[in-house]
Amino acid sequence: MLVAFSVTPIGVGEDVGELVSEAVRVVRASGLPNRTDAMFTTVEGETWDEVMTVVRDAVAVVEARAGRVSLVLKADIREGQGGRLETKVATVERHLAP
Repeated sequence: MLVAFSVTPIGVGEDVGELVSEAVRVVRASGLPNRTDAMFTTVEGETWDEVMTVVRDAVAVVEARAGRVSLVLKADIREGQGGRLETKVATVERHLAP
């Protein structure tokens, strides 16, 4: 399954990069395949528990320093399909090629 999520601390001012980087640090330490872009971090795992534990822990590190946290989450659940973090993008790129 793929889970794209965004964690935003509320009430800590406009510059939230430091707190967001702590959430990304948790994701990267998980050992699960992941990618971070300007809007979301996407994590790939085999089970709900595996992926949602990472999301929960990422939110917790932000919550520890901000009294309020916003979480946006999108999931793509497809059993038995690993490596989709790379293959989904590769498919689109293949269709874009001249």
